[in-house]
Amino acid sequence: MPSVVQLDSLQPRFASTRPRLNEVLKRPIPNSYWATPLLLACEYPWEPLAQQPKLDFLLRAGVRTFIDLTEAGELKSYECALAERARKLDIDTAAIEYHRFPIHDRSLPESVEYMGRILDVLKDNERRRRISAVHCRGGIGRTGMVIGCWLVECGVAASGEEALRLIAEEWKTVEKCKRFPCSPETGPQFEFVRSFKKGLAATPVRI
Repeated sequence: MPSVVQLDSLQPRFASTRPRLNEVLKRPIPNSYWATPLLLACEYPWEPLAQQPKLDFLLRAGVRTFIDLTEAGELKSYECALAERARKLDIDTAAIEYHRFPIHDRSLPESVEYMGRILDVLKDNERRRRISAVHCRGGIGRTGMVIGCWLVECGVAASGEEALRLIAEEWKTVEKCKRFPCSPETGPQFEFVRSFKKGLAATPVRI
């Protein structure tokens, strides 16, 4: 399980040379990839009948914040199951966070500001050195779009175009890439990332 100390030691290398993170950090589940040392992109992780649910592998990998992009009713919610799985793994349930930001499948967020709210959660978790996981249903379209915007926002990518290139490199290592060759999934999702600028989605400070 990657610890914060290990991840801190990796940060300078990633900033300068950007090796494939999955060559350094273990992939928790086949359909996942490390976008940054503190952010995992993955598919929907809940399998209630599985002997070893994907949630367990994510928790063992150090994920403590879950960002769910699926809509209500799209899939069975696992929010309540998180505490149970954490307890079984002897993980402090108070350390687990779940955030839901619904985006319609194969679609865009309702606004740039809405994307900003998602990125604000990622910023807060990065500040606290917490590992987050972002997922939709398949981890392809909506997930890739959020990951692309975050890579620009956090400075890993200098532009949306570069962010898409980095995602494409990582996506080639994901099990389902042979069935779904591209992430994000739709032209408008690609364009949303391509046109995204650092700070564009910053939410206004409320006084």
